Amino acid sequence: MLSQGRWPVISALGIVQILAWGCSYYLLTVLGPSIAAETGWPLPWIFGSLTAGMLVAGAVAPKAGRMIGRHGGRPVLAVSGLLLAAGLVGLALAPNLPAFALAWLVIGAGMGSGLYDAAFATLGRLYGADARPAITTLTLWGGFSSTLCWPLSAYLLAHLGWRGTCLTYAALQLAVCLPLVLGLVPRAAPRPVATGGGRSDAGLDPAERPTFLVLAAVVTCTGIATSIVSVHLLTLLQERGLSLAAAVSLGTLVGPSQVGARLLEVANRSRHHPIWTLTVAVALMAVGLVLLWSGLQAPGLVLVVYGAGNGLYSIGRGTLPLALFGPERYAALLGRLAKPSLAAQALAPSAGAYLIAHGGADATLAALAILGVIDVALVGLLWRVRRRGAGPARARHDEKPLPQGGRG
Repeated sequence: MLSQGRWPVISALGIVQILAWGCSYYLLTVLGPSIAAETGWPLPWIFGSLTAGMLVAGAVAPKAGRMIGRHGGRPVLAVSGLLLAAGLVGLALAPNLPAFALAWLVIGAGMGSGLYDAAFATLGRLYGADARPAITTLTLWGGFSSTLCWPLSAYLLAHLGWRGTCLTYAALQLAVCLPLVLGLVPRAAPRPVATGGGRSDAGLDPAERPTFLVLAAVVTCTGIATSIVSVHLLTLLQERGLSLAAAVSLGTLVGPSQVGARLLEVANRSRHHPIWTLTVAVALMAVGLVLLWSGLQAPGLVLVVYGAGNGLYSIGRGTLPLALFGPERYAALLGRLAKPSLAAQALAPSAGAYLIAHGGADATLAALAILGVIDVALVGLLWRVRRRGAGPARARHDEKPLPQGGRG
């Protein structure tokens, strides 16, 4: 259960996450076609700018994680808000496509220092080994980002145009997100930088490296699958014979099922080790992807299963590194995990588009099903390497179990 003193922090970070995702990752879903129609810029190049921004986010994330580990999340999240605002202003004023793409590089830096991984790291830095309930609750807020920001973006687009929409989101970053971060996110006492022969804040013992590498593979593989589904789901459903209206109706089931699964996790009060959360999440997503490929005549149920897994995955990805490697290195290691994941998410939509264009929906869904099966195998491997021990960090956890759950 969350203590009363944590609710203002979680609520502030939740609002920040909703607007940060809405003005970055989800922005072009609504604005992209209008930008192309007004400017004449090719739509693939417009979305390619987002890809470039996400690659920058992946490059920035490890540095942001190290900074949060040493100084806390408050200054890093504040800088993220400034970067997002500056990039959005750059979009609004962009006279040509190169300037537009440059603005996305700035937004990418804000994404790498301000989205889920930075927020999770902030909570880990504030609350240590007891951060799991706070991380779980934060994912509930994040689950409403597209639900709230897509309609908001559409409304702003209709009344202000795409440039006005970007300026409005920039103003929200400065007038809402920045004050929330500076006013409600507590300062964290700086930690000394490791010197001499000591390990850095992201150092791993030899026995821990296999666990970290397998976890990174799980995160990357899942990022590829979820990115392709989030971008191309409507197209895949239509190629399977559904109308656009039917595809949209089915697609809306994913968001509520994500939130519903997270509510169940909150209700469970973190009684189990987070490796169980990740295992169930990956298994549900794999089942959903395999059934979607098989052509089961119940796509709504299939998407609910997939969405529930996706919702739990965000919690598992945020809490498992905390349980495996401890709070002291959590922020820095989370940044390292984000690097390959964000790079994969940046490139996966283009790979998905290529598969759809050259192999159709069947080949694309088959590839997604294979990714799901590989992900399950990787999680099985993660259980094996974890059982062999994760070095001194595992020993510390065995001696002092995390207050939020026992070992799986």
